[in-house]
Formats: sequence, structure tokens, C-alpha cells
Amino acid sequence: MLDKKNVLIVSALEVETQGQLEDYRVLYTGVGKVNATLELTKVLQKAHLHYLPPMPKLVINYGTAGSRKIKKKQLVDCTKFIQRDMDVTGLGFMKGETPFESDPPLIIESTSEFNPIGRKASCGSGDSFVEDRTNYYGEVVDMEAYALAKVCYHYDIPFISFKYITDGADEQSHEDWEKNLANGIVEFKERILEKIEWKC
Repeated sequence: MLDKKNVLIVSALEVETQGQLEDYRVLYTGVGKVNATLELTKVLQKAHLHYLPPMPKLVINYGTAGSRKIKKKQLVDCTKFIQRDMDVTGLGFMKGETPFESDPPLIIESTSEFNPIGRKASCGSGDSFVEDRTNYYGEVVDMEAYALAKVCYHYDIPFISFKYITDGADEQSHEDWEKNLANGIVEFKERILEKIEWKC
């Protein structure tokens, strides 16, 4: 059974959680794939080598995201992850494919059995805030989930992402993100965290 010591919640920014996860094990990584990779790797490697804090049995990514396919102000589960800004098509590789890398696969899929929503959306991660149709890939777009999924893939830890859709990945994105970002954490706690059978 899961407990609050072996579930790690990962978010990019503290503003996304609005100070409502103080009773949980939370890692804030900063924005972007590099920061996400660095900070999560540091935590998992420390657990791997020293057992303190314990290695998570589940990593949950919570954050805000944009989408052109899912309505705003909805919480969605993401279980398929691709790197939307990796583009080496000029050398014959597929968009999203890291050149000369056979593992992990082009799309990393969640291995988590825990998923109260079950929509199983695809998420395209990249180091850009999407405000137009360029660099758009996946049902949901964010800036960290693929990197987190890849780290968990290599450490063989179940991973799932829940994203609150704040904007339509369009020219109004920055205004919508600022207006809606505080609403998602309440829904995340009610629909996700309260569904976990925590061990006392």
C-alpha cells in the first residue's frame, strides 16, 4: 500500500500547488526539461545510493498545461509522453525521436496502475510555452512531463502525470494560464490524492 513517504509528487513551480501540498512529499523542479531531469535524478539517485529518503513507489507529476483538444479548466491524466521540440527530421529521424537512441521508445508510456481518471491523454513536452500552432504535438502540451517520464523509465519507477488545462495553447495562453492556474490544485487533491489508499 502507498504511503506519503513513498509517493513523490513533482511539480515545476510552487505557485501551481498554492501551498496545499504541505502534508505530502513534493519536489519542485523549476521550469523546463533540463531542470526537471536534474532535480528528479538527484532525488532518485540519492534514494538509490543511500535509501534516504526512500525510493518512491510512484512518481506523480502535477502541473498546468495547454491543449487545443481538451477544454480548459479540466484535470486530465497523461499516460503517453513525447518530446515535441526534438526535431531532427532533416537527418531522416521522426519528429520527437532522439537520434541514435534506441531506448526508451519514441513515446514513453506510463506504467502506473493508479489512474482514477482513465482518459490516457498524450503529452508533448518542450522548452517553449506554446502560443500558436508551431511546435504543437500531443493532446496536451507542457514543459516537463516527458523528461520526468524518461527519468522514471530509467529508474524503473511507475510514473503518471495529471495536468490541469489552463489554456488553449493559443495567443491567449499567457493570460489564461495566470487566470486559471490556481484552480487546478483543488481538483487534483479531490480527484487524485483522495483516491489513494494511504497507509497511516
